[in-house]
Amino acid sequence: MNSLFYVALLSVLPISELRGSIPLGFGLGLDPFLVVLTAVIFNFLAVFIVFFFMDNLHRLFLRAKFYRSFFDGYIKKNRSKIEKAVGKKTEFLALMILVAIPLPLTGAYTGSVLAWFFGISRRKAYLAIFLGVVVAALIMTLVSFGIFGLS
Repeated sequence: MNSLFYVALLSVLPISELRGSIPLGFGLGLDPFLVVLTAVIFNFLAVFIVFFFMDNLHRLFLRAKFYRSFFDGYIKKNRSKIEKAVGKKTEFLALMILVAIPLPLTGAYTGSVLAWFFGISRRKAYLAIFLGVVVAALIMTLVSFGIFGLS
């Protein structure tokens, strides 16, 4: 099987995303430009997967009493607290930075869920997440080549 397929697969999986796909591609000796391009494209696909899931399945889950009470009680209450702390003016930058940091529980999946959760416009969310993915790819490229360390 083509080694680039594994780069694409790891890029779209929520556990690995760019943190796993870029080092793998470089480790397999693939062309760095092709690795980064493939990783960014497939990682950005996660945004559409998450928004589709949240837009369509959230309505179904609201029918379940446990989910509805959790969402109405805990989620809505904490949403307003976080919105007050971050503010609407800085949500684009905050979202981009969150996605750009290549650590566990950050990335395109988390950014997409948070963008949906906070009702950030799709256009703004797509751009912030895309820019965050590009920055994360740059960081992982530098780390993979040993130019920049995460120690």
